[in-house]
Amino acid sequence: MPRFAANLTRLFADLPLLERFGAARAAGFDAVEVLFPYEGSAADIVAQLARHTLTMVLINCPPPNYAEGPRGFAAVPGGEERFRHDLKRSLRYARALGAKHLHLMAGVAEGPAPRATFVANLRHAVEAARGLPLTIEPLNQTDMPGYFLNDFNLAADILAEVAAPNLYLQFDAYHAQIITGDVMAAWETYRHLVGHVQVAGYPGRHEPVAGVIDYPAYFDLLDAQGYAGWVSGEYDPAGRTEAGLDWCRAGLHPVGAKG
Repeated sequence: MPRFAANLTRLFADLPLLERFGAARAAGFDAVEVLFPYEGSAADIVAQLARHTLTMVLINCPPPNYAEGPRGFAAVPGGEERFRHDLKRSLRYARALGAKHLHLMAGVAEGPAPRATFVANLRHAVEAARGLPLTIEPLNQTDMPGYFLNDFNLAADILAEVAAPNLYLQFDAYHAQIITGDVMAAWETYRHLVGHVQVAGYPGRHEPVAGVIDYPAYFDLLDAQGYAGWVSGEYDPAGRTEAGLDWCRAGLHPVGAKG
């Protein structure tokens, strides 16, 4: 089975953030991701990671006020200063938390100018990150209207143009299904670029079980191809998180389990 991680922004959401780490560990997860951990203390999160022996696999580059604020600045002309300011803060958090990846959000923009802005900001970021793996992620236009990076071909072209060894594609199967209509085909085309995987059911963005994406087959394919990265559940549970973990239970290590 792949190595599974819990997205604590969406999973265990009935608990305060700092309590979600213990819940994830009790459920058997060895790793977590938090999209925007900036409202709290990095030291408090580090303490939770250490207490529960968890790995932080990914955080997002700000803005932290995601619900009401812009969805990133990396591709927004005129937002270069804000992007660089946010990047410094994100890198401090990522290093403090031991994050394995930092996702750089492109933001809402269109036309040729945003692409040039995105490339320039990514070139700055890969140097500033000093080897920390960075990711970019295509997001679908239904959930993220106007988001600049909305196509996998565009993402691949930008990765080729920046050509940095610490810049990867973040492959979200939910977004891939909406954008391309075929997760398996998209994976085969772009898997050589991928540094991190996220999953959710489609339609509905609930547990990756029922729906048009054959996740058992996808996970078998990842195993067969030797994918060594993390697969994070980034979905909205249909009920209590613990009750909906059958999709990954075979790959979890619950507290107190033997073997």
